[in-house]
Amino acid sequence: MALPALDLLAADGFALTLAGRSWANDLCSAYTWPVVSLNGTRMDRIRALRDIKPSMGLLLTNSFGSALEFRLAGISAIGYARDGRSWLLRGAVKVEPGDHMVEYYRRLATVLVGGSHELPREPRLRIDEAAALRAEEVLATHGVHTEYVVLCPVAVGFHRGKVKAWDGFTRLAGELLAAGTTVVAMPGPNETKAVRDVLPGVTVLPEASVATFAAVLAGARLVVANDSGPGHLAAAVGARLISVFGVTEPEKTRPWSARATLIGACDRWPPYAEVRSAVDAALAS
Repeated sequence: MALPALDLLAADGFALTLAGRSWANDLCSAYTWPVVSLNGTRMDRIRALRDIKPSMGLLLTNSFGSALEFRLAGISAIGYARDGRSWLLRGAVKVEPGDHMVEYYRRLATVLVGGSHELPREPRLRIDEAAALRAEEVLATHGVHTEYVVLCPVAVGFHRGKVKAWDGFTRLAGELLAAGTTVVAMPGPNETKAVRDVLPGVTVLPEASVATFAAVLAGARLVVANDSGPGHLAAAVGARLISVFGVTEPEKTRPWSARATLIGACDRWPPYAEVRSAVDAALAS
């Protein structure tokens, strides 16, 4: 969801270096932006930040800790005025209530770029050729030679104490398989058992890099996902998507894509028939 903000900065001539989790390097492999992994202890992260030697920092994170680490690394940073960290920042930006997360990140970028900029309706995450080839190979190795539907049943963690995963994936997978549809899943790290338990009979691909996963999603006839990382990744690569909500806020975290259909709400999971109807309509079109 930060991609439109990064694209805006790059288009304005900023030389970007991304600092974050290790998977970001793979996710952005089709871009020229260097990625520094912030792993280990706090001191390890501070040393890594010092080695970058940027002219300024832009904090997409909201935590006090990230602002402190930038400050201790000697990096003057701009970020949102959250978590009591304003005094650590070069510029503390006021939070605008009601922003979708795409708008939230993009607003920070406009602080540096200036002016007003229309948000792209269809941002696209680039996929490099190597990742596309890996996706083709893994699909072929597992006997997938035709159009396929991807199911993403896992949503890690809780939101306000509630499970973030819809409970209809097992039934949906069984009915799609019975109708002759090719159904696949690609688990995230350490999720293979959970995915196999929820999706018996589905072609479960091996855990792979996030760029390979993005390429598998991009090639799908349809993706059905919870409000989760895989769902947003599917939207970013332009896949046809059914996004199932039940506990999180669509106005803030809905997939930013005209090819996404949202089912459910922040306070209720949708009836199974509603999801199945949306899936049937998407496949028919």
